[in-house]
Amino acid sequence: MKILVTGASGYLGGRLCHALLNRGHSVRALVRRTSDVSGLPSPTSDGALELAYGDVTDYRSLLDACAGCNVVFHAAALVEPWLPDPSRFFSVNVGGLKNVLQAAKETKTIEKIIYTSSFFALGSTDGYIADESQFHRGNYFCTEYERSKAAADKIALEAASEGLPVVPVYPGVIYGPGKLNTGNIVAQMMIERFNGRLPGYIGCGNDKFSFSHVDDVVEGHIAAMDKGRLGERYLLTGENASFMHVFDMAAVITGTSRPRFSIPLWLIAAYGWILVFIAQITGKLPLISYPDISGRTLVRRRKKSWVIALEA
Repeated sequence: MKILVTGASGYLGGRLCHALLNRGHSVRALVRRTSDVSGLPSPTSDGALELAYGDVTDYRSLLDACAGCNVVFHAAALVEPWLPDPSRFFSVNVGGLKNVLQAAKETKTIEKIIYTSSFFALGSTDGYIADESQFHRGNYFCTEYERSKAAADKIALEAASEGLPVVPVYPGVIYGPGKLNTGNIVAQMMIERFNGRLPGYIGCGNDKFSFSHVDDVVEGHIAAMDKGRLGERYLLTGENASFMHVFDMAAVITGTSRPRFSIPLWLIAAYGWILVFIAQITGKLPLISYPDISGRTLVRRRKKSWVIALEA
């Protein structure tokens, strides 16, 4: 099939392009002209991989990229802890999805849209194990990213109910080898840990997340294309664990000492404020920010944890 992948220069999108090519599909990768495409295969003379320059917020370029395609993997998203202009989260994560849906209507050849949502779009679970019936309550958002993904999730489900061929998938915290960017936050935290810039656990370290290896997430996307039912939701999640467990496991694997103390959340929040201040001067986006940390503090005090069920 001819497949369009948005967000192809990202951590997940790049590995998805590799997997689709290995299965014999023709891939059109939507990238910006300023994108780092080092994670993508080189375009081939036989046209198996072609680069389409554009942006999900630019409808005309997106419509051109959709031409002749049978499937769209909409993996493009703005994933950052903080931005000087928070409205960009909605213009990309919500507006971009709306553009994909409209382009699919106009193109007429699109048989399936695999939409990459996020476990953040499902909301906190208060400690229980959730399934595909989980919806965000909408009463609290840790970050603007979370708010935008929850809004986009509603739009995707409404489009599916109206007959558009949407299959939403919900990865957990993605980890694994590959590019270092905000889509691979676990690797970035490990680098901070072993470079001495993150010497202890974050807070109590017991809040749980559902971790998903990037290759498993890729396979889940392809399974959604091959077997997913239109309008059904699929969790692409894995082991439920805390970052304390992750840090301890990393110490065992590397033969190094485990962290001996916990860094209070108020101190990390203060560090987040400093990073945001520096970001406003330098333009370099921070690894963490005060909204993200303050949100997690509230989650912890409410005894909430991000725990999602493993999809068999």
